Order: sequence, then structure tokens, then C-alpha cells
Amino acid sequence: MRILLVDDEAPARDRLRRLLAECGDSYEVVGEATSGEEVVTRCIEHDADLVLLDVHLPGMDGLAVAEALAQLTPPPAVVLVTAYPEHALDAFEHKVADYLVKPVRRERLCAALMRLPVTTRAQLAEVSDRAGGADLSADLEADTDTPARRRRHLSAHYRGGVQTVPIESILYLLAEQKYVTVRHQEGSMLVDESLKALEQEFPDRFMRIHRNALVASALLVGLEKGPEGTSLAVLRGCDERLPVSRRHLPEVRRFLRNG
Repeated sequence: MRILLVDDEAPARDRLRRLLAECGDSYEVVGEATSGEEVVTRCIEHDADLVLLDVHLPGMDGLAVAEALAQLTPPPAVVLVTAYPEHALDAFEHKVADYLVKPVRRERLCAALMRLPVTTRAQLAEVSDRAGGADLSADLEADTDTPARRRRHLSAHYRGGVQTVPIESILYLLAEQKYVTVRHQEGSMLVDESLKALEQEFPDRFMRIHRNALVASALLVGLEKGPEGTSLAVLRGCDERLPVSRRHLPEVRRFLRNG
């Protein structure tokens, strides 16, 4: 992933560069910009796949820059970097992929990078070569699962490396404090993502059975009675039984009735 750093303060750019180096070898800083007016030019010059964009810039602010970048073909992914968390809502209204709050933490940066549904220019070139320049859009859709570039894997840093789990092998997702436990066919891992975001990204794959739990809908095969009259979800290929809340029980029953 080719990354453009945008911040009018050199120490902030240096910090991001160091943190990116710690996130792995997949990320290359290809250029820097210090004002909003030069971002689009630098992005085109360096074929950037991602722009780490400070909100407060001289002249043109970061939100206006994000709108300008969205007009490029293909547009780069944009992650806003701000000292003010209240800019988060503005970020998503401007179709920004994510936002980071200063001082940026390495774990948060790496998690944001792994969540990005980005097809890099190198991947575009590879797809084009494989297709011989023909039917490129169909090949891209096959590579990225949906036209919205939905992920095929969830990833997490683990013991100095990156652990990945195919979406189709996930049994359930369980929210625990600030992390989500991903229970899959080979074990489990923790990801720094919200359950709500995962539910919205994969609405046809997972079903909510509790405020803190999503299950793979294709594996949901029944209900069992638990202690004190509670209901427990039965998943094919999973020995564990997960509580179903009263709020979600009618929907689960309808789903099972409809096969």
C-alpha cells in the first residue's frame, strides 16, 4: 500500500512514518504534503493508495481535501488524523474510511490499515495482466467479494505477525470490552473492531442474537433451553451454546422457521 502523509507539522509526519514502519512491510510512504492545496497533486504524482490526512491544514482543510480526493479515478482511501474526536462524524459524512485521534497509537493505526477495503494500484495492475486487459470489472469483483470491496478475511496482529481468518470459517463474534472475539473453526482471535461495524459490513453473513453477539447465520440450526428458561443458540460445528436475548429471540425463531 502506497501512502501519502499530510500534516503541516514535521514531527507529526515523522511519528506516522515510524508507526507505519512498525505495522509491517506492506506499507510504503511514497510522499508528504504540508497543505491542502498540494495533496491532490502529490497523490497523483506518487500513485498513492491511501492518504493519512490531518484535518487542520493551512488553507484548504482536511474535509475539503477529502472531497477533492474522492473525485480521482480511482480515488485513494482516506484516513483522517485529528486531535479532536468530534470530527469523527464529519469524517464519515465525507466518505472517509476511518479516523485516528492524536497522539496516534501504533495498535490503532495498524488496525485501521488492516480494515481498509483498498484495492491498491499494484493489485489493479495484476488483475489487468491476468485478464489481458479484458473484463477487468468482473475480475475485480471476484477478487474483492462485492463491488463495495468487502473483506474476505479479518486480521489481527499476533506475536509479531498478522493472523488472518477467512470470513466463511467464522462461527460467531462476541464483543468483550473494547475488543471483539472472533471464534472460528481453528480457534479464536481478538480484533480491535466494533460489533456494529462488522454487522453492517456483513449483513448477509452474520445475525445478531444478543447485544454483544453475532453468529454465522448459515450455521444457526436451532435453539435449546438454558438455565431459568433462557434460550441458547445451537450452531453447526460448534459445541458452545450462546445466549439469545429476549429482544432478538423472535427474529431468531422466524429465521429458523423459514429454514
